[in-house]
Amino acid sequence: MFVRKRGRGWLVALIGLGITAWPATLAVGADWPQWRGPSRDGVSQEKGLLKAWGQGKPKLLWQAAGLGTGYSSLAIVGGRAYTMGDIPDDAGRRQQCIIALDLKTRKRLWSSRVGAPHSDGARGTPTVSGGLVFAVGTDGDVVCVEAATGRPRWRVNLERDLGGRMMSSWRYSESPLVDGDRVIVTPGTASSTLVALDRSTGKLLWRCAAGDIGPNGADGAGYSSAVATQVGRTRLYVQQYGRGVIGVHAGTGKLLWSYNRVACGTANIMTPVISGPYVFVSNAYRAGAACLRMDAAGDGVSVEEVYFLNARTFQNHHGGMVAVGGHVYGGHGQNAGAPTCIEIATGKVMWQASAPGRGSAAVLYADGRLVFRYESGLVALIEATPTRYRLAGSFEPPSMAGPAWAHPVILDGRMYLRHNDVLLCYDVKARAK
Repeated sequence: MFVRKRGRGWLVALIGLGITAWPATLAVGADWPQWRGPSRDGVSQEKGLLKAWGQGKPKLLWQAAGLGTGYSSLAIVGGRAYTMGDIPDDAGRRQQCIIALDLKTRKRLWSSRVGAPHSDGARGTPTVSGGLVFAVGTDGDVVCVEAATGRPRWRVNLERDLGGRMMSSWRYSESPLVDGDRVIVTPGTASSTLVALDRSTGKLLWRCAAGDIGPNGADGAGYSSAVATQVGRTRLYVQQYGRGVIGVHAGTGKLLWSYNRVACGTANIMTPVISGPYVFVSNAYRAGAACLRMDAAGDGVSVEEVYFLNARTFQNHHGGMVAVGGHVYGGHGQNAGAPTCIEIATGKVMWQASAPGRGSAAVLYADGRLVFRYESGLVALIEATPTRYRLAGSFEPPSMAGPAWAHPVILDGRMYLRHNDVLLCYDVKARAK
């Protein structure tokens, strides 16, 4: 691995096979089986949704309680929602659990213990695959349970079993990536940066030791989740941890490339966004944002810094971004979510507007519109166009305690908003006139 200047970018790694990069095509079904949706990119495939919310707001169809304390979003498969929360057991002791909810009856079907509770609850979102549910708890417990019953299959701990640690105090927030027979999670240390576990047994398949990738950031796992992509014939996983962003060979765990400049020392949170050959990532705490390009270079795979944006121009605290039509959309600012559109290939800020809500904004795309769900609870509908900023409506859901950090989900014409113990379901389907 080496680093050298080339043009206005930085060539940060040259390892592996020399082939052109493009993202993997992942299956898109009628469910929402994992963090950020079927393709793990915050993009809903729904059509025929409301284009504006007008003077009112979407109709609240129902609300259900019993999800416990936490910021976990939802996985929805076969009419069931799976999430995580801290709830009391039969003896009244709080414990962190995976929870299965029947969306028709709004009844809890089962709960399955993950690990110890946390001061403000669970953070990661379960992944549902092949009749199994996989989750990571705040204490680093990686568990697999049966989707039908919640019966445990196996468990591994990121710290005790895999030598992991967190980069800072807010504990593990990862949503596991399930890719074929591999479960991808992030212990986060130099000697055990990313690992693949066997989905059936939890057995360690490979371990990526990224080593020293640069001075920025802090050792340990961040608050991001891995994504899969394809570079020619090579499948790889892209993840952000305490020291920055890495690309890891899916079959062997070999480190293919690394990038340190965008890391901060407090909390690297954003799940990387992949669009064509580009990887876009951002962090707050004055870190900024960067776009990398994966390309063929001789007999290797190069990752070049296309541009870097300082924190005054753009920094995403948490809430993430989505890529649509060659542009990324997300919230800008420390503890803020100013709606922003950036052209991916050039870094040009197409527009940036004042935030309609307070705090960071979790972002989702569906049917030509962006949903910005703010920490304060406000939900905004924004046109997904680079030509101008246009707010197409906003509303305040019922007020509840704690930050509204759980990411929204849109599926089957319904928008699901979790706020700690409560799940709200809104009708966002357009009706024929």
